[in-house]
Parts: sequence; structure tokens; C-alpha cells
Amino acid sequence: MTLFHRCAFTALLLIAAPVARAADAPAPDPQLFREIYQELVEINTTDSAGDTVRAAEAMAARLRAAGLPAADIQVLSSGPRKGDLVARLRGTGARKPLLLIAHIDVVEAKREDWDFDPFTLQEVDGYFRGRGTIDDKAMAASFVANLIQYAKEGFKPDRDIIVALTADEELSDSPHDGAKWLLQNHRELIEAELAINEGGGGALKDGKPWRSSIQLAEKIYQSYRLEVKDAGGHSSVPRPGNAIYRLADGLRRLADFAFPIRLSPVTQAYFERVAATEEPAVADAIKALLAGSSDAQALAPLTERPNYNAQIRTTCVATMLEAGHAENALPQTARATVNCRIQPNEAVPDIERALVAAIADPKIAVIPIGSAVLSPPSALDPEVMDAVTRLTAEMWPGVPVIPTMSSGYTDSRWLRNAGIPSYGVSGLFTDQSHNGVHGLNEQVGVQQLYDSRAFLYRLVKTLAKKSPATD
Repeated sequence: MTLFHRCAFTALLLIAAPVARAADAPAPDPQLFREIYQELVEINTTDSAGDTVRAAEAMAARLRAAGLPAADIQVLSSGPRKGDLVARLRGTGARKPLLLIAHIDVVEAKREDWDFDPFTLQEVDGYFRGRGTIDDKAMAASFVANLIQYAKEGFKPDRDIIVALTADEELSDSPHDGAKWLLQNHRELIEAELAINEGGGGALKDGKPWRSSIQLAEKIYQSYRLEVKDAGGHSSVPRPGNAIYRLADGLRRLADFAFPIRLSPVTQAYFERVAATEEPAVADAIKALLAGSSDAQALAPLTERPNYNAQIRTTCVATMLEAGHAENALPQTARATVNCRIQPNEAVPDIERALVAAIADPKIAVIPIGSAVLSPPSALDPEVMDAVTRLTAEMWPGVPVIPTMSSGYTDSRWLRNAGIPSYGVSGLFTDQSHNGVHGLNEQVGVQQLYDSRAFLYRLVKTLAKKSPATD
């Protein structure tokens, strides 16, 4: 990011001063949105037993019923139970299209683990509950309902608006990942100037909107298999060099290792903005970080908080173990899976070398699993930042908009890699420590969801209109 862009970025972030809600706020049909949302949530779209083709077809039927031309609505399947929807609201063509992308697959959810049926939408105590109520069927339902609303209004944007609902985002290396598959096989359907996706959202504090984020970057996903081989033998005659012990010792050394702290332009801007929202001890640690300190004690309030620690360094963590072949035999093989989330400004081969050095045992093989998808941060787009900041100020006065790097991945990695700048922004405020995303009893506030739908309606409409530069 150039100095000019940094200055522009800072100026845009300061725009978020409280102003009155715009008079042209939408009056969409809340009942239709709720029906679409409920239908999506109640279609099981897990990898094990779900069906994203069914979900894509259901949303296609909604769009056709609303009068969108059938030729502009396509359901494409990459395999059994794996489907994607691509729908287009045609504009004047004065500008390149705007892509709205949301995945419709969800993380596994077992009924015996949950307090309720994860695939029956519930509305309890001001919350919608169910698997996918946030991730990512909230945005998917919003995009579909809003596209229907634009069509009902006769809205003629200056650019086509494309909605893509995709499969298998939740699987790290699936051949059916919808964003990847569409780019490889039907790129012309989703070619766009920029994309709006998940990855950014709002945080609640004491039940009130606290700060909102726009995702400009995300970490690089790369897993490794650690493997120890041994001749094995009878368990009644143990000997030194047990494969399990050797692997465990290497994992212990990895657990004690921390990658060096490194900021990027995005995380630098993130901490500059976050400091004003934090308690004094954390704010002081952020100031030390921005001043270039590497003092462990000074930075402890950051490094001891997993979410902040993940922002300032690459992380590699053991996630799976497999060893032995019989309880009465010495193990012939011991394996562990280590998942790394790598800073986008670091080279993957450098991280692999650091991982090998941290494990410090030549008998522990370090084998990459799949290939990392390099995903450069999206360049600063003043038009996007201005729209997000202005609308946030109108809807949630005083709430700052903060640029972020996701520690996890989204389908934006494929889009950015393909040259389509992507911005993670939803306007959905949640209690991030209790929302159940990827865990049990996923839930979102009813009012927060409706507000998010309204925010996305206005944001997309703003970005689809003529750019001020062309007036």
C-alpha cells in the first residue's frame, strides 16, 4: 500500500461521524426475507448428508417466481449434491459487474450435540437459532431477497449485479468449492470489477454495536503432515525411539515455538484503529506494537489473546493425531496434522523451513498437504470504503469501521487470486464469543439480522449506481 493510499485510507476511516439515517432507507418485505432465510437454514447442506444443489434450486425458484428472466438464473452442479447458483440482475453495462458471493454449505452439526434440531429454524428470546443462521446463510438469504427487491422496484443499476451462492467453502481442499470451480469452468458468469463477501462484520459489546470491520485480506491456509516411521515390534519389549514419543517430543517443541511478529499495511491500520476501542492495558500493548517493540512483557496483553495473537504472526497448530496399528505392538507409524495460517506477506517455503527448525528432529518428516493458495490483500478502493463508512455511520452512529485481515479463510482467497478484489463486509453484529459459528447452537439476533439485510441492500445499491467520478 502506497503512502498516498495509506493517507486516503486514514481519511476515509475518519468519515464515520454520526449523521441521520438516510431518508431513502429501504422498506423491503420482511416476511419474504424471513421465508427465504428459513428455507435456506432448514435445507441441510453439510458435506456428509446435505445437498447444496437442493438449496441452489430453491433459491433459483424464488428468483424465477419474482420475475427474473430464467436465462439469467443458472444452477450448476459439479458433482452429486454439489451445486452453485449464479443469478444476474442486468444493468446498463456502463460499469463492470458487482459480484455478491455467499456460500450455502455449512459445517457439520449433530442433533445429539445440540440443544435443538440444528436444521429447524427457531426464533427464541430475540434470536434466530440453527446451523447456518450466520455462516453464511444470513448473507445468502439477504442477497437473494435484496435482488428480488431490486427487481420489484425496477431498479436499473449502472452495472450488472451478480449473486453467486456456492458449495464447499467450508472444506479446505474440495474439488467442488464453488468459487474455485466457477472460476475454473464458468468464469464469464462471475467476472466482476469487485466482490462483496463474508469475512467482515460487527462486534457487540454489552449487547450494543461496538465496532465494525471490513475484510481486506486473509491468511494463507497450508497444512502439513508430520510423520515418524519405525520398524515397530512387540510391545512387551519396548525400546528407545518409539515413534509416538518421538512425534510427541517434536509437537511439544512446536507448541513452545512462536513465529516472529510481523505487521502488514492492513494489520497496521487495524491496530491503529482498534487501539481507541480497547481497555488501557491492551491499548498500551498496541501502542508498543506499533512502535516496533518486541518486548514479550509489553506485548503480553496481545499475545495472550488468541484473536490478537493471530493478527500479529503466523500460527501453526496440531489439529489431528494418528498412530499405531495394534495395542500390543510398537507403533510403526505416528502422524500428526499441523495446520498453518500464514501471514499474506510471508513466503510459504520460509514458514515450512521455520516449522522444520522448530520441530528439530530429522526423523520427523514434514510433508505439505495440498498447495497453498496465495491471496494478496485487496487494494484499497475509496468508493467501497466511503460507502461502507458512510452507511455504518448512518445506521450505527459512532461505530468505527476497521480494516481487518481474517485469520481464517473465505472464498475471497480464490477471487483475489484470480484478480477480482474482494471485500468482506456484512453489517451483521454478533457476540463473537457466543454466536456458535462452527460450534454448537449457532445463533444471531433477530434485529441484528434484519439490520444487516438493510445495510447490504443499501450498500449494494450504492455501489451499483454511477460512480461520482463519472457524473
